Amino acid sequence: MGRKKVVLKRIEDKSSRQVTFSKRRSGLIKKARELSVLCDVEIALFVFSSRGKLYEFSSGNSLSKILDRYQSRFHVEMNESKGLNDIETQLMLESIMGLHEKERMLREEKKLLQRKIRAVQDTKDRTEVVLGLIKHSNNQLAHPPQLETLSLLP
Repeated sequence: MGRKKVVLKRIEDKSSRQVTFSKRRSGLIKKARELSVLCDVEIALFVFSSRGKLYEFSSGNSLSKILDRYQSRFHVEMNESKGLNDIETQLMLESIMGLHEKERMLREEKKLLQRKIRAVQDTKDRTEVVLGLIKHSNNQLAHPPQLETLSLLP
């Protein structure tokens, strides 16, 4: 028969919580030891109980050697990360400056296009006025004013 899935939430019963902690802590240390042996890796494990009691496991000869190794690696990675952050900040600034320049150029191009549109619109308006005048004068020539006659009949 298979095991049921454990719901991961805090165990409310204090006694059950302590039993589970003890069993799981032992299982965790066992797995750390197995990983160390099978894969030839150094492992340091710290567990603090809810009361503050420390449980530790070290796969090597000395826990302090593993901690020193961790701290030196941590400092190296922090310095590398800081250098990468400086480069990223510089690249972002250059990108922002490039975008500002592109925005300025687009604004100038927009102004130029607006001037051209206004010039075309003005030309179109003048053309319409001239065509209107020509049409009006053609209409007057084609239909001269007629003389009005008065009828004197009662």
